[in-house]
Amino acid sequence: MSSLFTFLLVVQALVAAAMIGVILMQKSEGGGLGVGGSPAGLLSARGAADFLTRATTVLASLFVGLSILLAALASVGSAGGSAIDTSLSKSAQPSSGAPTSSLTGPAQAPAQTAPAQTAPASDDPLAAAAAAASQSAPAPAEAPAKK
Repeated sequence: MSSLFTFLLVVQALVAAAMIGVILMQKSEGGGLGVGGSPAGLLSARGAADFLTRATTVLASLFVGLSILLAALASVGSAGGSAIDTSLSKSAQPSSGAPTSSLTGPAQAPAQTAPAQTAPASDDPLAAAAAAASQSAPAPAEAPAKK
């Protein structure tokens, strides 16, 4: 990650925090978290509302602009080294006339089945129990239909 990208990401976080603060300080129609006070203060009620509205507009515009800029930088930064895994793409077509399946590859002779006493090839501890249950369990009988 480039230092410019990191810097802009930190600026984005600061702008987002400032925008949250400015939005929460505004007086909502229900009273919300608005800052109360007399109009004789440094900022009158109308002046404070105008300032907070303008500040929200500027911060929101800055936030959207930074978001677009960061997205552009992220796409340019990843264009050099492709993050897409192409290891499963077709590298060679089979030269024989054997039918192929797009999922399994060339057709092969069925493998010899292993005796039931050997350990399962997978790391799944329940695979052996499932294999044993499927070999020894009788086929389920159909339930009679209710009238």
